Amino acid sequence: MTLFELVIRSIRKNIKHYYLYFFALIFSMSLYFVFATLQHDSSVVERMGSDVNFATSFRVAGILLLVIVAVFTVYANSIFLKRRSKEIGLYQLIGLSKMGVARFLIIENMLLGLGALLLGIGCGALVSRLFLLILMKLLGFEGIVGIAFSATAALQTVIVFAALIIFTSVQMTLTVYRSTLLELFNAERQGDHPKKPKTIAAAFLALLGIALIIYGYDLSGHMVNDMLFFNMLLVLLSTILGTYLLFRVTIGWLFYQFRKRKDGHLGLLNSLSLAPLMHRMKANANSLTLITVLSAMTLTMVALAYSLYFSAESDTRISLPYDFVFENKEKDAKSFGAELEKAGIRFDYQPVEAVRLKGRISDPKGKAEESAQGMLFLPAEQLQKAGMKVKVPPKGEAVLYDARVNLEGKKDKEGMGFPKEIVLGKNGETEKLRLTDLVIQYVMNYSVYGAQLVTSEATVQELEKSMPGSPGYEKVRLDTYQVPSKAERAKASALYAKYVSEDDFEPDFHSQYEAALHSLGLMMFISAFLGLVFLISTGSILYFKQMTEAEQEKRSFKTLRQLGFDEKDIMKGIVRKQLFVFAIPLLIGILHSVFAVKAASILVLSDITVPSVIAMGLYALIYFVFAVLTIGYYRKIVKNAMF
Repeated sequence: MTLFELVIRSIRKNIKHYYLYFFALIFSMSLYFVFATLQHDSSVVERMGSDVNFATSFRVAGILLLVIVAVFTVYANSIFLKRRSKEIGLYQLIGLSKMGVARFLIIENMLLGLGALLLGIGCGALVSRLFLLILMKLLGFEGIVGIAFSATAALQTVIVFAALIIFTSVQMTLTVYRSTLLELFNAERQGDHPKKPKTIAAAFLALLGIALIIYGYDLSGHMVNDMLFFNMLLVLLSTILGTYLLFRVTIGWLFYQFRKRKDGHLGLLNSLSLAPLMHRMKANANSLTLITVLSAMTLTMVALAYSLYFSAESDTRISLPYDFVFENKEKDAKSFGAELEKAGIRFDYQPVEAVRLKGRISDPKGKAEESAQGMLFLPAEQLQKAGMKVKVPPKGEAVLYDARVNLEGKKDKEGMGFPKEIVLGKNGETEKLRLTDLVIQYVMNYSVYGAQLVTSEATVQELEKSMPGSPGYEKVRLDTYQVPSKAERAKASALYAKYVSEDDFEPDFHSQYEAALHSLGLMMFISAFLGLVFLISTGSILYFKQMTEAEQEKRSFKTLRQLGFDEKDIMKGIVRKQLFVFAIPLLIGILHSVFAVKAASILVLSDITVPSVIAMGLYALIYFVFAVLTIGYYRKIVKNAMF
């Protein structure tokens, strides 16, 4: 039998073990080819326009995708090498040299890689149009866009995955040359013997792990200050170290205490679930920590990207409550209104007469005054006519409207010390208004300069009379337009553009929303597919590890069968074990991501609870598919052991 024939026979024999690994490789290569195709397709780049750096975004995504796939391939390859260690030893016993065994594994690896590459490119070419349609839908583009097979993308995919095959081949060669026959035949029996933990040290480290995670959670809630970057690093380090101690010490210590309380008599279910975990806790600590932390990062990325995209329209509306605003351009405003009427576009128009001043906000408790800032005093009665739901403050009082107060690290108005005083200067004299409250929204487009302070119309008129000559004093006329129809709003935006010079920052709602939709849609597209690749990779790794453990536990199942236990009894213990292996990292990862998303929610003006829950729920659902597959594989092993 030639070496090539031996390789083909080995592939046929091991295909039942390789199928998920092979599928994951095909899936990864398909996605990489799709990313490369979209990156190089000229019609797609032209359709995107210049507002989003499309090529750069996909290039970065391609690098991240490559890193994920490379880590998955190397990790999975190491699991399979360990699982096939006895087979590798047998090849050497029957006369193959180490070089011959290495050549055998390399040829097998190349054939599998080549098959996955061809199928991956083929599948990628078939589904690339589907991905393109999804991307165009996310970006809000209408119409039909064609996409052709990209030879450049195919070549790029071939080069990238050829490098992966070379890397894994080197990994195989090193494994063969560095392993002795004794190590190869005993590789599957290697495991940890659970030792009695040192009570004081173990208890201290166990509690330290929990304390570090709680500290990271607490710090994430108030890390927005001058030390933001340092706080982010501290949160990351404390959470990762706490997670490692949780898996390495805390859970193992709790298991030992449980076994001690049972006096070593664990029973069938605990023997099938608890005992194997205790034996492999040290070996699994690193991988479970890595999977938990990366799951949390992926969940955060996907949930935040989906939340930002989901809330793009509402966030834009909060920032720009009016579709169009003209500041001190009464002539342009009238001309724009005439054009809207001529085009048959329905609209609501309302002028707002305001006053802009320089002033300070003073804390009556004796704290230092804030630095002078521009303040825009808006009459509540006119805002009500313009469609804003505001209350009219009493004369001499004002309410601050600020939708981005969270970005300043202020979490709630209760902690900001209301009421305060607004101090306005005039020729050495001062005039004061009472600042009574904060409302987290805008009543005027954020592009209009000045802190938005809503007062009564009488108060604004008094400021007009008493404050001329004060620092920053200016009478401001704001002509506001609202266009109810989305379709007509796009036409109105095109008419509005000619009234805005390149040097002015006067965004309208439609153009701002379109820009947000493009950038956030691209972010969501990339995050979703990177998250999907990571999910498939980590799920597959856990599945491979459990496959290996199932093979190692075959003898235990046969022994239990001889003692009178049936398949149902054994599977109960196995299901409990899989719930720990899959559910614990996922639940801790979700918990980490909840606090991470909560910390990052200051970037979003809208409530992101619903989109975050949807994203995390979908992630968990797909993740548990691998748990079901693992339990199904265990069931086959148990059934075979019954006969």
